[in-house]
Amino acid sequence: MLSDNFGSVDACMHPCIHTGGKDDHSPTRKDSRYLLKMKLGAFTLFLAFISGASGQYYDYDSPLFIYGQSSPNCAPECNCPESYPTAMYCDELKLKSVPMVPPGIKYLYLRNNQIDHIDEKAFENVTDLQWLILDHNLLENSKIKGKVFSKLKQLKKLHINHNNLTESVGPLPKSLEDLQLTHNKITKLGSFEGLVNLTFVHLQHNQLKEDAISASLKGLKSLEYLDLSFNQMTKLPSGLPVSLLTLYLDNNKINNIPDEYFKRFNGLQYLRLSHNELADGGIPGNSFNISSLVELDLSYNKLKSIPTVNENLENYYLEVNELEKFDVKSFCKILGPLSYSKIKHLRLDGNRLTHTNLPPDMYECLRVANEITVN
Repeated sequence: MLSDNFGSVDACMHPCIHTGGKDDHSPTRKDSRYLLKMKLGAFTLFLAFISGASGQYYDYDSPLFIYGQSSPNCAPECNCPESYPTAMYCDELKLKSVPMVPPGIKYLYLRNNQIDHIDEKAFENVTDLQWLILDHNLLENSKIKGKVFSKLKQLKKLHINHNNLTESVGPLPKSLEDLQLTHNKITKLGSFEGLVNLTFVHLQHNQLKEDAISASLKGLKSLEYLDLSFNQMTKLPSGLPVSLLTLYLDNNKINNIPDEYFKRFNGLQYLRLSHNELADGGIPGNSFNISSLVELDLSYNKLKSIPTVNENLENYYLEVNELEKFDVKSFCKILGPLSYSKIKHLRLDGNRLTHTNLPPDMYECLRVANEITVN
């Protein structure tokens, strides 16, 4: 049975073929959000009534309400909840420098301030710091002094998103697992050599080109997650760690894929290449025939035919290309009782295909699909 994006007309005997728009604007989801807002509004009104009746006013967004009474072992302008005595929250205080951090603090939040420099001795009292969150400040590389981060031998998370960095920060401690430097102006990456525990790297929304990336990430043997979306790459960077499970390369200007580029990633599961400039001529035949791949996003490119994928792929996004035909062999090399695609969700909308272009044997190939979206 056919359905539109407002839900199924009837229970589908075959995979449900959705027609219409690209996004999920389900009335049910909208209604539930609206109902939630209504409930929250009623709850707020009830609290206001209670407060008015007692002659008291409570600020329900204040750190004291959220976290409880502050611990005495804390910078006076910040909040260190007694329930989380090793965490210090200094968010949205218009700070221009890092406050005094007392010993014992392991989780430090300095978000949404005006911090534009970090002195080399800023964290000398807390060498066992594990999380350092500096998002939404005014930091520049030249004003981050010395080896201020590498001294933190137990640091696991370092987030400096939404600042004014032009290159990656460093040197960094070997303990680091999660590095986030998104929404900066980074054009250059320093050396990540020796970061044996680094597992997650977020570099989206910068100004990186492929050559700057290739030289820096080669030795990261534990890296599983890499986001390079919204940068300035025209080619795929070489030498990326083979340990990657998730690789996001969307919103660049990539126009071709080297032959067997992804074969070296033995465990790659999630790959995004949407919003690039990929056309049929730039994709060798078996580029995406990767047995470990679970999700592939090639939407918003210039493809006229469907690239061949492995039968194990579950989610395939091809919306807003220039597809004109549906080739079953892109999904199933042969058809039989035990030979079929594991595709669950397939997006084909925004192309030149309609449900009338879909061949009858598609249903046998895509027998476990839950949703196929076409124009």
